[in-house]
Amino acid sequence: MSVDARVAAPSRIARGAPMAGKFKKGARCSSACVTKDHRTFGECMRSKNLNLNPNLSDTQRQKDWDSELNLYESAVSQGIQPRGTKRKLVEEAMNMSDATGVAYQA
Repeated sequence: MSVDARVAAPSRIARGAPMAGKFKKGARCSSACVTKDHRTFGECMRSKNLNLNPNLSDTQRQKDWDSELNLYESAVSQGIQPRGTKRKLVEEAMNMSDATGVAYQA
């Protein structure tokens, strides 16, 4: 192919699907969109503040784990040595320490 033929060929962008700006507002919105004034489907989803990231879907489990570890850290800072980091074991060690008046050592 000669250099002139490559220059004269129309660009791929011109022949491809229309860009997001070529659609009228609302044409790409989801069916549940209230305003129907977004240029792209992504803009529509972002406006709804949906949690579509799978890494963020399990925040309660992370909060529970952090709470458990904070309780364990609190017990250790008081001189108590529980048998494990699980809430049940830490609370058991703290209750034993309170009952006996001596820091529990597993």
